[in-house]
Amino acid sequence: MSTREVTAALWRRLQGKVAIITGGSRGIGEATARLFTNHGAKVIIADIADGAGIKLAESLSPWATYIHCDVSKEEDVSATLDLAMEKHGKLDIMFNNAGVVGTQKGSVAEIDIQDFEQVMNVNVKGVINGIKHAARVMIPNRKGSIISTASIAGIAGGFTPYAYTASKHAVIGLTKNGAAELGKCGIRVNCISPAAIPTDLVLNYVGVNPSPEAKTKLEMAIEVVAPLREANLRPEDIAEAALYLASEDSKYVSGHNMVVDGGRSVVLEETAVFGKY
Repeated sequence: MSTREVTAALWRRLQGKVAIITGGSRGIGEATARLFTNHGAKVIIADIADGAGIKLAESLSPWATYIHCDVSKEEDVSATLDLAMEKHGKLDIMFNNAGVVGTQKGSVAEIDIQDFEQVMNVNVKGVINGIKHAARVMIPNRKGSIISTASIAGIAGGFTPYAYTASKHAVIGLTKNGAAELGKCGIRVNCISPAAIPTDLVLNYVGVNPSPEAKTKLEMAIEVVAPLREANLRPEDIAEAALYLASEDSKYVSGHNMVVDGGRSVVLEETAVFGKY
């Protein structure tokens, strides 16, 4: 290898690693898939958005593979882990990123329990399915990094729907339990808590078409309640946080909830971003 090739290989923080990203077709998942492959990882994109997932995997070929995976179904998650083992012989990184907001916008007195259960099925059951099956293949190798997408809604209340808030509190709890148990096997378990990002998921929830103008408007609403206003939060920022937690740079970090919100959670304004928008 030339000096340039050696330098490039050293710069790639995930060289030779294998990662699964659930909810990997769009938003945070897409940004993370692109970043992980840029850093030398082989990525399995798991999602139910088949069209977007297949297109993304093709654009990242040969470093990425797409598989249809509904994380609320254990058999789908198990099959995704089996694919990683069959195709690559190991799993180094599990990023439980798939999530939904739900449809509730009114009072708790009007809550739709079926909607509540659906959010919990994806956001909580989906995460425990991911942790369970990642542990299944990581324990024999005595190493691995499991990351989950939580939210600042997991450390506060009042600015997202009940189901979403409850589910993200649960993700943080599952992270702590996973870290406590799996650390003895060399497996690190962490989560990331972003502030609101103007992804299609959020824009659809607040009832506007995903357009550059709508994204700018939501960014401005979020900025008002964030102490750090030098830059808007992007999916790529969360991907960078995931890269840190996936790489050896965080080799002694486990059980940690990495909050990426520009200081939003330290002021905890009473006015809800979703309510204002």
